[in-house]
Amino acid sequence: MVVVSGTKLAAELGISRSAVWRFVQQLRGLGVQIAGHPATGYRLEAVPDLLLPEFIAPALRGTIFTGSIHHYFRLGSTNKAAMDAAAAGEPQGSVFLAEEQTAGRGRSGHDWYSEKSSGIYVSILLRPDVPPSDVLVLSLAAGLAVQNAVEQVTGVCPDLRWPNDLLLGSKKFCGMLTEMTAEPTRVRYVVLGIGLNANQESFPAALTEAATSLRMQTGRDWSRVELTVALLRALDHEFRMLLPQRPGMGTAPAEAAMTIIRRFEERSSYARGKRVHVEEAGGFDGVTTGLDDRGFLLVKARDGLRTVLSGGVREL
Repeated sequence: MVVVSGTKLAAELGISRSAVWRFVQQLRGLGVQIAGHPATGYRLEAVPDLLLPEFIAPALRGTIFTGSIHHYFRLGSTNKAAMDAAAAGEPQGSVFLAEEQTAGRGRSGHDWYSEKSSGIYVSILLRPDVPPSDVLVLSLAAGLAVQNAVEQVTGVCPDLRWPNDLLLGSKKFCGMLTEMTAEPTRVRYVVLGIGLNANQESFPAALTEAATSLRMQTGRDWSRVELTVALLRALDHEFRMLLPQRPGMGTAPAEAAMTIIRRFEERSSYARGKRVHVEEAGGFDGVTTGLDDRGFLLVKARDGLRTVLSGGVREL
């Protein structure tokens, strides 16, 4: 690696050597490996695995994510940033990435632990021309996309737990939060947030029984850039099938939605024959019997067949 003096950096950037030192310290604090000091020069030890637009955008040409990619080193919540931008007119396909979230959110008001530069914390903005009742299918499609991307990059195929958790073994390593603004008959915009635990080596005590990461399961680190690109390309593939029919497309959106629902059933061990507890309507136990035509989970309970609309599901 080339060593560059602080004096040369200062001259090329038009700043003082002390300002160079301060910027280097900030980069080190963000996890960038820089050796040296002002007297001897600085050396970049390794290309940082940061989710910078410059690293990601070239691999997304031809997808719906070729527009705006927003990157933050530290942010409260990518979903909140995306929702605010959507309300201000941000276009479909915009991507919001953070190295660290200070107020990451999951479903049902839960927090999402977002360790710095260890996971993938991303939200995407969609403006689908669909009624609000169809948004669940987008979440199911996103789950399939994450599953496919992880399998493609790592060779590990995670399980899908309805509606939008992904598991390695019995522990969760990826979750999604879908938020939308809609009128009675049509969606104005949808923000899909994904939190994926990639290279975490441990979790806070409160999460150790439920959470895991790709690194903890496989024993090695994974490129977050490669995972993010694979994820966004897989999302592009899934979502294009749900957009209004275009010339040359043989599958109508309604048929595409049904295909996604059936694929989710096939790729999830939770969809059929799993004894579960459902945190809905006061909580109840039962056995899953598949998804209905809208994508909702069907559970055979003691008092008959129930349709799960939004409650969390866990294996008994």
